[in-house]
Amino acid sequence: MPKLSIQQLELIANEIREDIIRMLEHAGSGHSAGPLDLADIFTALYFDVMKHDPKNPQWEDRDILLLSNGHCVPVRYATMAKAGYFEKRELMTLRQFGSRLQGHPERLRLPGLESTSGPLGCGLSQACGIALAHRMDGISHRWVYVVMGDGETDEGNVWEAAMFAANNHLNRITAIVDRNNIQIDGPTEQVMPLENYKAKWEAFGWHVIEIDGNNIEEVIDACAMAKAIIEKPVLLLAHTIAGKGVDFMEYDFHWHGVPPNDEQAKMALKELRTLGGKIRSEHE
Repeated sequence: MPKLSIQQLELIANEIREDIIRMLEHAGSGHSAGPLDLADIFTALYFDVMKHDPKNPQWEDRDILLLSNGHCVPVRYATMAKAGYFEKRELMTLRQFGSRLQGHPERLRLPGLESTSGPLGCGLSQACGIALAHRMDGISHRWVYVVMGDGETDEGNVWEAAMFAANNHLNRITAIVDRNNIQIDGPTEQVMPLENYKAKWEAFGWHVIEIDGNNIEEVIDACAMAKAIIEKPVLLLAHTIAGKGVDFMEYDFHWHGVPPNDEQAKMALKELRTLGGKIRSEHE
């Protein structure tokens, strides 16, 4: 895949956000806020950071990407379609009976998915298992990336996995926490306070890099820095804006698990196409 400029990557992320809105509106169900704010991270991973081959999803030298907060899978589907894993028109089958694009990812339905996720809190444990298996097989050139939501780290098994990874020096794991400060019942700091979040992960033996998760260049640079840390696993604490790119969704936890209706989708797409009114849209 040719090296793309940051500007090109930003345009891809915006296109992915448009596809997310279309998918959710057509499905009539699904999650809006998380997928929108993760578009920059997934663009960075699929179009710059990771080794992968859309034409050969089981390529033995590929990096592994796990989506622990599986309800955010619309962003992964939209990114995979853009990367060439399947035709873009299939995005409109999201959440339909018989579709490969279920509301939570199912590994055996769609080539390119590495895990089935639905129950929250499991992704980091899966990453630990894969990273340890790679070490046992003498594989040292593949990275394991796992994306998690901040709300799901209320789960105790996340911290069991965090201890396991640090104890076993699983330095091929790069975990990315989407720190958008919301979960289904409200702001994270009201539901179950997480702060001092960085200090918690460091206390569990992780190297923590704080970034703006909506800045693609910072995501790419942090993933590169993570590869230089050889003694412990790395956590990217990615501060994001829930519902990023759609002003009436941003920062609002009510959009955690709600899709836009027809009128809201039109408003959102207009804003995304015009980059918040900065350019004229041919669709106006």
